[in-house]
Amino acid sequence: MTLRRKLLLVALCTLALPVAGWLYVRQMETLLREGQAQALAASARAVARSLVATHAPLPSPGPGWYVQQAANPITVDGYGDDWAPLTPWSQSLGKRGKLLLAEDKDWLYLYVDVRSTHRTRADAADANALAADHLVLGLRKDGQLRRYLLASAAPGPVTARPLDPPASGFPELVVAQWQEDGSGYRVELRLPRSLGLDGLGIGVYDAAAPDADPQAAEIRPLLGYSAGLSRELAQLAPDDVRARVLAPQGWLLARSGRLGNTAAPAGGQPGWFASLVYRSLLANQLEDAEPWTDDAPRLDVREVNEAAGGEPATLWRQGEARGSVVLAAAVPVQQGGKVQGVLLLEQSSRAVPLLANRALLGLLATSFGVLLVAGTILLAFATRLSFRLSRLRDAAERAQANDGRLDGQMLARFPMTDAQDEIGDLARSFERLFEVVGGYTDYLRTLASKLSHELNTPLAIVKSSLDNLEHSLADRDALPPDAAPYLARARDGVARLGTLVRAMSEASRMERAIAAAEPEDVDLAEVVRGCAEAYRPLAGTRHLECVLPEGPLRLHCAPELIAQALDKLFDNALSFTPEDGWMRLSLRASGDGAEIELANQGEPLPAAMQGRLFDSLVSLRDKARPGDVPHLGLGLYVVRLVAERHHGLASARNLEDGSGVAFTLRLQGMPRQRL
Repeated sequence: MTLRRKLLLVALCTLALPVAGWLYVRQMETLLREGQAQALAASARAVARSLVATHAPLPSPGPGWYVQQAANPITVDGYGDDWAPLTPWSQSLGKRGKLLLAEDKDWLYLYVDVRSTHRTRADAADANALAADHLVLGLRKDGQLRRYLLASAAPGPVTARPLDPPASGFPELVVAQWQEDGSGYRVELRLPRSLGLDGLGIGVYDAAAPDADPQAAEIRPLLGYSAGLSRELAQLAPDDVRARVLAPQGWLLARSGRLGNTAAPAGGQPGWFASLVYRSLLANQLEDAEPWTDDAPRLDVREVNEAAGGEPATLWRQGEARGSVVLAAAVPVQQGGKVQGVLLLEQSSRAVPLLANRALLGLLATSFGVLLVAGTILLAFATRLSFRLSRLRDAAERAQANDGRLDGQMLARFPMTDAQDEIGDLARSFERLFEVVGGYTDYLRTLASKLSHELNTPLAIVKSSLDNLEHSLADRDALPPDAAPYLARARDGVARLGTLVRAMSEASRMERAIAAAEPEDVDLAEVVRGCAEAYRPLAGTRHLECVLPEGPLRLHCAPELIAQALDKLFDNALSFTPEDGWMRLSLRASGDGAEIELANQGEPLPAAMQGRLFDSLVSLRDKARPGDVPHLGLGLYVVRLVAERHHGLASARNLEDGSGVAFTLRLQGMPRQRL
């Protein structure tokens, strides 16, 4: 991974800033919610205590029958079409059926739907009516109770038979409508509201599965919406708060106020994006608003049930308006340790979403701005750092010349040596290292010429001393016959040492000559062709083939150096090619330069020596015998120097068919000198 990418990853770590800010805003929004919830719950408890203290008309503890307001005129015909709007809030009569109660300004309507597939029919006036399917209707007023028997042997009008003695204020006859089908029967009747009933009882008797007293009826108090309680509640409830008093079962008894948009800060209604951000990133567990509809006669939600159990509860739910939330607090209305109802306060607020959204959006904008600036700075820093390191790398690579020596001019202007940071220290360390390596390399390169110069005088002394010794002994005939071979060996050793010293001197001279060669634009094909023509007489019986391009191949080079390199290669190939063998000299263009190859028939090169053939004083020829002139292995070394002088490369390889070897010179030309 590059340095720039690593720094980019480091820059991405700054993303932790907006994440931390988001968590902080969520925590802040939670605390804000808790504060509002505690405040509203405290207000609800105060209102609940006030309702009890002012003796508001609260229902008595225990279940009751809820009387809904008739939405439409009800016709007493025994059919449930008129009751359709009220059916979702029917009251259960156990497993046998359901009950609906409604009222208008004059009448109290009752609708009972009983599920019974096996019918035992009898009229109410029959003596065995109590053994047939029937209803028991109980009316309670001022502590008195009177029951009526409702039974019919056929659909149609039915007159209830009193089961209890006559009592003042109770009707003597109750007329109802009885309808039935295969699933059961339905009874519908109405009673004048002027009766002032405070309790009602319904008993369902199934003759096919009798499990209760046939004259029993569960008497419950009548519950309903109370205008008086609503007025009392309106005086106690805080402003801009919707208050509802519910029975412990969730039935609506009173309500006042409406949801407002109080505490909305300046800035107006939040937009859809702010609402989306709030609900997606900030809001926690917002309940759906549908179960909390205002016109529902019953509110069956968990918070109301908890309050009916004596425990206050709060809830945040979605508001009806966009971007609003509603806080609901439900507290029990208790008197004497008994829960008589539930007080529910609801407060709409846009302040929490707006404040949270503004805080989050502001934080996100600031964070992303900081991230952008930090990322730009880090990217610029990484780019500059990468550029400086690349520049230092390029300088280190250029400091080494093609011939293996260090470029003195490059060392003199090594970059960034005056920078006062770690890269500057690294550049100075490179500079000092190159200076030491350069000095040592120059020492090694001049060592041969120094040694040759220093060894010439001792060798001359030894050689002259051997000559004088031989002449002196020969004049006095004092040279023992056994000493002659030793003297000859000493002369041979001195001669070999002299050859080595001359070779080292020659190598140093050639290096200087190659370095001082002047380039020119020449047709390399003519140079190679001239060399090939000169080599033919020397090849003798060997076949020499020359392969040249059809047109000229111009190159800015030193032709005498190339000819010298070809001489070395030809001399090397000639010595390894059999008398009837072949040699092939070829020239071809290669990229922006040229490639000269001299292949010859002969033994393949050892694999271990292919990388060392072009080093100085390395030779594959047989060891010289005593008296032979030693081969110093300078020919291919000269070829390498010529190739490097032309920014090229010298290489050797075995031919693919194993018939011989090929030596290749890849040349790119010498740089042009400025005048």
